[in-house]
Amino acid sequence: MDDVQKFVKEMGRRIYMQRKKLGLTQEQVAELADISPQLLSTAENGIRNISSDKLYRISKALNVSADYLLSGKTTAVDDSNFLKTLEKATPEQRDAIETICEIILKL
Repeated sequence: MDDVQKFVKEMGRRIYMQRKKLGLTQEQVAELADISPQLLSTAENGIRNISSDKLYRISKALNVSADYLLSGKTTAVDDSNFLKTLEKATPEQRDAIETICEIILKL
């Protein structure tokens, strides 16, 4: 397997894992990204590389950066996952999270 094939497979695995983490079907992600389910399937299976505009739309549908899908690394400015998680917290949990953050930042 050459480097390009390996890259495409790894990117596809990250797409698949993020989709599963969010509990979404291929059809749901495809609809959110305005692509065909077949294209998403071939991308997830590492069969086919996808264009940058489609990768960008997939990343938005999966609530991750395109950088993460490409490299497996999140950027320091990509805090969208944290904010999405925080939105699910109760007011009491938010207070606790804020207190913990304040303590950590004082270290």
